[in-house]
Amino acid sequence: MHHWFTYPQIDPVAFRLGPIAVHWYGISYLLGFLLVYFWLTRPATRARTHVSPQAVQDFLTLALIGVLVGGRLFFVLADVLSHHNLSWYLMQPINLIAVWNGGMGFFGGFLGVVIAVWLFIRRHPQVTFLALADEVVVLMPICLALTRIVNFINDELPGRLCRPDHPWCMVFPLYPGARYPSQLMEAALDLVILPLLLFVTRRRWPAGARAWLWCAWYGIARFIDEIWRQTDIQVGPFTGAQILALPMLVVGVTMLVLTLRRAPGGLSG
Repeated sequence: MHHWFTYPQIDPVAFRLGPIAVHWYGISYLLGFLLVYFWLTRPATRARTHVSPQAVQDFLTLALIGVLVGGRLFFVLADVLSHHNLSWYLMQPINLIAVWNGGMGFFGGFLGVVIAVWLFIRRHPQVTFLALADEVVVLMPICLALTRIVNFINDELPGRLCRPDHPWCMVFPLYPGARYPSQLMEAALDLVILPLLLFVTRRRWPAGARAWLWCAWYGIARFIDEIWRQTDIQVGPFTGAQILALPMLVVGVTMLVLTLRRAPGGLSG
């Protein structure tokens, strides 16, 4: 059976600077943070958040720490729960921070960013949580899509086995059988919400609307993608990620509806 897609065999190392190997994974994080930096320093964005360019740098430093610490801790916790390998981490503590021997967990990184926003507004009382969150999430679909594309390049987070006669399936080098390209499928799902976020940005929607909209959509997108993605944690009919995605969907939808209903004078353009 001829498949539409053939794994491209892209080197995870983008280029080398002498003894230093620069990976696509690091580049994706750098591009993501640069995108958020340029968005937050736009005059229109600063007018809504009341955050100076220097303060934006402070916030992104906190956010980077939150992503790295939260994302890695979540990955290690999920790895221990699914593979029962706590002794491996205890015998070699360097593995706790060795992102090159594993990866990052989205939900932990997301919680890390939420904490970063909270810590930042404590230092800058003129900034509100929802106003800043509204701006942070606008380009989040691009940031997430970049990391999923890199997951595909690194041949990690594989999809579930699928029927080999399905042309949309793919044979990955490190995994047996034909599988769904779930990394690319999730990247596409992440990007679906981007035009709507940009559209809402141009309208005078109440504070929090964009943040809750993105939160709800990510819950939907991740829940759907888990149908095709290989998982190590299964609880009844749901994967571990689906169980975590459902609260994002419920909270996002609930808060979005409440936010729009409480908007004085309704929505305006």
